Amino acid sequence: MPLFTSEQYNCEVGRIRLDCALDNGLCFWVCGDQLLKGAALNAVQIAEELLK
Repeated sequence: MPLFTSEQYNCEVGRIRLDCALDNGLCFWVCGDQLLKGAALNAVQIAEELLK
């Protein structure tokens, strides 16, 4: 999954399983390109939306 999400803004979720430690819990794997969509880009995109 990390190869599929590199250089993309989407995140992918996989390997969903029941959590053995918690009742009604889930364990899952989430992948995304954290270097592409970081806090700085997120702040710029929020500011752009506020200026509209």
